[in-house]
Amino acid sequence: MADAELQQLFAAGKAIEPDVAAELQSIIRLHSISAEDLFYKWESYCIKLDVDAGDALTLDNVRNLKKNMLDALATAATAPLAGSASAVKPKADRRVASTPRAASGRGAGGDMYGMLDGLMPSTPASGSKLNRRVAPGSAGGSALRRRMETSKISSSPVGGMSEQLADMGGLPSFNDRPNPGEVLEVLNGQLASATPPAAPYPEPRVKLTAASDQKKMAYKPLAMKLSEASEILDDRIDDVATLVQQHHKLDDDVFGNAARQGTTEIVAVGRVASDAAEGRLNAASLVLETSRRTGMGFRVPLNLEALPAWSVFPGQILALRGSNATGNEFVVQELLPLPLLPNAASTGEALAAHEERMRVRDPDAMTVDEEEGTPPAPPLTLFFAAGPYTADDNLDFAPLHALCEQAADTHADVLVLAGPFLDADHPLIAAGDFDLPADLPDADAATMATVFRHLVAPALTRLATTRPHVTVVLVPSVRDVLAKHVSWPQEAFSRQSLGLHKAVRIVSNPMTLSVNEVVLAVSSQDALWALYAEELARAAPGDLTARLCRHLVEQRHYYPVYPPTDRARLPRTGTDDGLATGAVLDLSYLKLGEMVNVRPDVMLTPSALPPFAKVVESVLAINPGYLSKRRGAGTYARMTLHPPKIEGDGLQGHCVFERAKVEIVRI
Repeated sequence: MADAELQQLFAAGKAIEPDVAAELQSIIRLHSISAEDLFYKWESYCIKLDVDAGDALTLDNVRNLKKNMLDALATAATAPLAGSASAVKPKADRRVASTPRAASGRGAGGDMYGMLDGLMPSTPASGSKLNRRVAPGSAGGSALRRRMETSKISSSPVGGMSEQLADMGGLPSFNDRPNPGEVLEVLNGQLASATPPAAPYPEPRVKLTAASDQKKMAYKPLAMKLSEASEILDDRIDDVATLVQQHHKLDDDVFGNAARQGTTEIVAVGRVASDAAEGRLNAASLVLETSRRTGMGFRVPLNLEALPAWSVFPGQILALRGSNATGNEFVVQELLPLPLLPNAASTGEALAAHEERMRVRDPDAMTVDEEEGTPPAPPLTLFFAAGPYTADDNLDFAPLHALCEQAADTHADVLVLAGPFLDADHPLIAAGDFDLPADLPDADAATMATVFRHLVAPALTRLATTRPHVTVVLVPSVRDVLAKHVSWPQEAFSRQSLGLHKAVRIVSNPMTLSVNEVVLAVSSQDALWALYAEELARAAPGDLTARLCRHLVEQRHYYPVYPPTDRARLPRTGTDDGLATGAVLDLSYLKLGEMVNVRPDVMLTPSALPPFAKVVESVLAINPGYLSKRRGAGTYARMTLHPPKIEGDGLQGHCVFERAKVEIVRI
């Protein structure tokens, strides 16, 4: 394998050290893989380490990657032997003589809330107390921790969940987390941060306006028809073809069927797909799927050898210029760029009204000297976070409480929380292995709404009560056990019986809304991981995360991947089978996931990828990370938004990416 290919993939713009290059060559020869496959393994390894792939290219790290690959190979080789040995007695080790409740000692006390000692399927605990200050290692710790110290015979029969959590070892307490409040990344660090006021603002400084029609999200899930799904996929290709024709000013006779043999150069529009039934997209399986109107739905292999650089993924709509002289493949000569949506803009009058709303309107505030002029409005503070909101070994939601405390201390104006809140992939919720609080009036009739009201809502209520100006936005997830709407795009879940403060708004998923003049787009669906897992690229410019975000902006869709990523290739969960919920797409209503009218100023895309804040095509893309990881504390994003400079009464762009300071903060 030529060193030039390694240089291009691993360290474009700087030379790879000779010993590092030799080690990479050794891995390629040892495992008989291509340099591109090795690069994908390297990126995945760096994501697990939470480091930048370019900066981490050292000899020690490459050797550690080599060791991990050898260990994985050895594990895969021994797995069939272990499986055949255990097949003799498949259920003998999992038989349980009695329920774990008798061995857990409920009366011994409570954990962080005193309500987590074992919720359904058993009768709720009667002796637990609401006490968030009990140390996890104390004698009055949670029943989960006590069960982790008991013998195997007293473990939970529901999927062996207590055994799995015990195998994870003792997780560190959230209060003992390293470097809380550490700023991991800053965008526009030259801008000043907001200074907390001397007293809370008396009323909200932002106005929320829905830019998406939430009523359309109230469709009937799990009622998809194949004919409707096919029409939606076809219409998307035809819609993009119309946009390409108008943008590039092309005649009708320029467009053609990529699957039809001919020497004439044409422009073909279609969807990227794979002709393999399973596995990752590769150059050999890459095909273009046409619509029924333009190509009778045929698929044709793509030849991209003439292009110096490209990146594609399944479901991507492309406009290609080329020809199919042999009838066997479409040889691409040019990749036509898709037109972008226009930038969001407002009139000078509207911007002035929003700035006036941002000013302190405290009647006891000092009056302004007219000769000195009106001082600039204080900047807004916005917090962005995404679930899960608690670690795998508990349901105390300590990270959420810490986030609300930070929002209160900084007098945040907006707190946007993306689900899941009660995560279906959380091992305790999946097994029903936790307790309700002892003071419930009717514990036997408790539902998941009851759990939300006692575990999640108090933190939000306390924040809204102490800071009357704050606006909290909740975005559901397909992993939320609260949501009756189980597919994406997803309707907002009902606030009935949740005990939420009036300052809390619940929106759909995805959702586009205006925060004053700022167009904010939010989707809790992890599109970035799906793009990362499915993308096929060659010499693609720019860093990985910016390229993934650019796909979303160019495709005008919050989840453009189709078919969605196989659940087995998603990050593993702590449940018994380890499989994530997945995308749960409803193809009949996939159009509701499109960006409409304008590009968002801020695009919130929570993902399992490392958190970041980047400017992509004038869009401020933010991945706040997860507030809680499976085994430790996570991150959130904090934005300081300065008021715009008003120039006249005409329309002017918002340019949020120039006046917003974004920090990725460790909770």
